[in-house]
Amino acid sequence: MLTVGVLGLQGAVREHIQSIEACDAESKIIKRAEELETVDGLIIPGGESTTMRRLMDTYQFIEPIKAFAAQGKPIFGTCAGLIMLAKQIEDREEAHLGLLNVSVARNSFGRQVDSFETDIAVKGLDTPFTGVFIRAPHIISADDSVEVMAEYNGRIVMAKENNIIGCSFHPELTSDHRLTQLFVEMVKAYKTKLAV
Repeated sequence: MLTVGVLGLQGAVREHIQSIEACDAESKIIKRAEELETVDGLIIPGGESTTMRRLMDTYQFIEPIKAFAAQGKPIFGTCAGLIMLAKQIEDREEAHLGLLNVSVARNSFGRQVDSFETDIAVKGLDTPFTGVFIRAPHIISADDSVEVMAEYNGRIVMAKENNIIGCSFHPELTSDHRLTQLFVEMVKAYKTKLAV
């Protein structure tokens, strides 16, 4: 059985756990860096990126997550999780994890009061997915190695590079588990490759 971890520092952790379990996968909340060794994939949820970075530093997560990615284990960052993964962040000197070859802008769609939901066409899904945007970032530019998976109003809102995937919105805040399922399939593919 594969196990997908959710970084439990802040954000909609419980909702991600429920979504993973709805996809018939084991889930685990990750609160200490050494627990990363017990999971096959990791979701970095939304929240507030500056606070999340401070907590990652406090609990010494930065290097272990980079090592996790270097093993080929899949990582999915949603909203602030996308900011944590990006190689470049507009108006910021240094990246956090720097694992996804994209440049992002924070709070691209306005403040909390400007939150909205909209249907988005996502590569790999037959019908549109309802994206929940809350103080969401967007991807300004992506390297040639990055596959753009979704756009909204001309802005990139979801992208994938090898074992790393990031999106601007909150898939866990809907009852549609198809994006979590896509990620679970990535984790399955990683485990299958290991077993060969």
